[in-house]
Amino acid sequence: MAYPERVLVTKIGFDGHDRGSRVVAAFLRDAGMEVIYTPPWQEIEAVVKLAMQEDVDLIGVSSLATDHLIMPDLIAALRDAGMDHVRLIVGGIIPQNEQPELLNAGVSAIFSPGATSEEIVETVRGLVVEARAARECAEEM
Repeated sequence: MAYPERVLVTKIGFDGHDRGSRVVAAFLRDAGMEVIYTPPWQEIEAVVKLAMQEDVDLIGVSSLATDHLIMPDLIAALRDAGMDHVRLIVGGIIPQNEQPELLNAGVSAIFSPGATSEEIVETVRGLVVEARAARECAEEM
């Protein structure tokens, strides 16, 4: 890659438990990625604006409550902003029966407790390659 992966790690909604997102942000940085980290309680509009300003390839959202259910709204907001190349991953407590809905809406990957840092780093790197290829295709059109 010509430049490091740019990842935004955030928490959207009312869930304030951010230990997991801080740990993930730290090991993504240790893997050489540029990580933009937000405190909890972000709104979708603020996340989209920051993703655009920081020119991120991927957004990682941590959810330990039901905040993952607003991911389709985040995906729609990214699309409306012309940022549908940005990949979205979700980690945390995501009930098995709700995961297909998220994946069908456009979430690229879901990580449950116990996912290894190596698994997350490898997945993020692969998704960034996809995001950059999608962006290049969109720019050529």
